[in-house]
Amino acid sequence: MTRYALAVDVGGTKLEAALVGDDGMLVAGSRSRQATGRDATPASLDAAVEAVIAHALARLPEGAELVGAGVGSAGPIDLPTGSIVPVNMPQARGYGLARAVRDAASAVLGRDVHTVFGHDGGALALAEAWLGATREARSSLSIVVSTGVGGGFVVGGQYIRGASGNAGHLGQVRREGGLTLEEIASGPASAAWAQTQGWTGATGEDLARDAASGDQTARAAIERSARAVGEALADAATLVDLDMIAVGGGFSRVSDDYIELVQQALTASAAHDYSRRARVVRSGLGDEGPLIGAAALVLR
Repeated sequence: MTRYALAVDVGGTKLEAALVGDDGMLVAGSRSRQATGRDATPASLDAAVEAVIAHALARLPEGAELVGAGVGSAGPIDLPTGSIVPVNMPQARGYGLARAVRDAASAVLGRDVHTVFGHDGGALALAEAWLGATREARSSLSIVVSTGVGGGFVVGGQYIRGASGNAGHLGQVRREGGLTLEEIASGPASAAWAQTQGWTGATGEDLARDAASGDQTARAAIERSARAVGEALADAATLVDLDMIAVGGGFSRVSDDYIELVQQALTASAAHDYSRRARVVRSGLGDEGPLIGAAALVLR
């Protein structure tokens, strides 16, 4: 009999939930989302958690076994308390996400629901190593380049949490001028930089459209992002001895050659032959990866 997990993924722009089977497949119709954003508060997150969980659990097949809930969140996170300190949701810092998910799911099912909490980058890394692009890797990093930048490590088949559960916060490493990688390479940061160069668009989607139409400033913003990501990945590959890096997230699809640009920057920047050999690939799970990874926290 298929075992199921309730998967919850919380990011800077949205909160999602779905049911995921132990084959890694999402249950049809179980996925839904609610907006988060910089104005998110504990009260708005409580309402969003309750809405998406009720939607997902209503699609649990009759007689099916729900083994628990897996929760992946943008961080930093505080594992001992089950709370989050998200960079992109300042009013939600200290929010007890694990408790909110457990309480909402338990209320729907009328029993206590085992809940496992983790950093969303680590959840994504676990998903990619289970079913995605890094299945054959010995030492891998999976990252998201989107509203934020973050990732997680899997080494020897094991998800590396770190001392506090926050290993993989690549977006907060410092780069040129003291800026973090996220402040340079994320979608919003790239659009903001292009605006300082005279570009009149507003979003990552606008950058993609204008770059494809030949706008040199939009293209420069994309190349700037990819170069910063590649250089940061070169440092990570040198430090952790990675053989494969999967890159996903909405902004990683801003141009057809974004992954190639990242690889070029990594290869040019890496200090040693072993780190230059690290291979950059596109995420194998698309936008389902974070939910599959959240489920994997329970199922794997």
